[in-house]
Amino acid sequence: MRVLQELHRELGSQGLSSEIQVSTCGCLGLCDDGPIMIVYPDGVWYRRVKNEDVKEIVSSHLQAGRVVSRLEWNDPPAMKAMATEHTNHYLAMVAAKDAAGILPDNLYEMARAFMISRTLLTALELDVFTAVGAGASANQVAQRIRADSRGAEMLLNALSGLRLLEKRNDVFFHTSSSARFFATGSRDNARPGLLHVAHLWHRWSTLTECVRRGSRVQTEDREPNWVPSFIAAMDQNAKERAAAIVKAVEANGVKRVLDLGGGSAAYSIALVKAIPGLSSEILDLEEVVPLTQDYIRQAGLTDRITTRVGDMLSDPLGENYDLILILAICHMFSPEQNRRLFERAYKALAPKGQVVVQDFILEPDKTAPRAAALFSLNMLVGTQAGSSYSEPEYAAWLRAAGFAEVRRVRLPGPSGLIIGVRS
Repeated sequence: MRVLQELHRELGSQGLSSEIQVSTCGCLGLCDDGPIMIVYPDGVWYRRVKNEDVKEIVSSHLQAGRVVSRLEWNDPPAMKAMATEHTNHYLAMVAAKDAAGILPDNLYEMARAFMISRTLLTALELDVFTAVGAGASANQVAQRIRADSRGAEMLLNALSGLRLLEKRNDVFFHTSSSARFFATGSRDNARPGLLHVAHLWHRWSTLTECVRRGSRVQTEDREPNWVPSFIAAMDQNAKERAAAIVKAVEANGVKRVLDLGGGSAAYSIALVKAIPGLSSEILDLEEVVPLTQDYIRQAGLTDRITTRVGDMLSDPLGENYDLILILAICHMFSPEQNRRLFERAYKALAPKGQVVVQDFILEPDKTAPRAAALFSLNMLVGTQAGSSYSEPEYAAWLRAAGFAEVRRVRLPGPSGLIIGVRS
């Protein structure tokens, strides 16, 4: 991995990042002579590459077209024999483990996958990546995050093992990924939203009891920053999907939009930017609306997006809207609540108005997509009666509410749209 990092650095420093494509692969059966680097289209193999060799390979071979002969490996019969021997050893080992009834590696790794997740989430909760700064020792990081130096060092070593940090002479430094996504002040800092995942960790620890009860288990009060981190996480998700949703909506004649549970206003922002003359109103809970207003102000759209405090299941929605958005909402509600919500949305629409529902949509047998099936468990531990629902369920609820035209729009990834048109 260090050779790979050095390769990326050297390509960047020599201005070749856009000209040379770097890809990695698993074991080639030649591990004893690794790290191995293969240059295409030349078909030149280098073996036992060290950090200090990378600059020469980039300058001589990739830049000037001269093979570094001292590192070249050009003995096909020996290479084939070594790879064949390695493969035979591996297959024999797999057969022996299977005969002994030993748990396969993929199942064992699945059972322990939480360790990696918990390591990263703890680092985010403690804001370790910000504390690392331009480089820091374990003691310095411990002081900055107010933690024990032994515990901090063990965490930093584990983060380095996960390639989220780099350790050089007992000093820890950012990788390109951690500097971009995890440190306060970076343009693409994802930490605020990922703290919501850390909150989910505590809910998921109650899953066993939730399965026994069939509903969430009441735990301690929410963390003080639960709502801001939840809205930040939803904002990241919404920005990823907003363009596809805007494209899928039939916007001809749409002037008035009601965005139910609009949160960070990401979808409304995308719509009003894409459609001249459109205005949107966001209905959300009292604790959310001040955050919504901040997002709208940052987008410079206070003249086209307004907010209203209310409960979408009980407070008046209004009337004569051309479009009602119910995006990433229905999974929080029970089937009966969704039926009632669609009936309320139907009455609030103008003739030929549309309701657009975006959510994880399960296939009829509810086992796929995998992300949607797992998200049902997220609703089991986090809501009273929420779930992921299937396309037939959504279609039945919409038609029962009066929507004559109901269609599904598939989006990239595990979520999708159900669109209904008022008759």
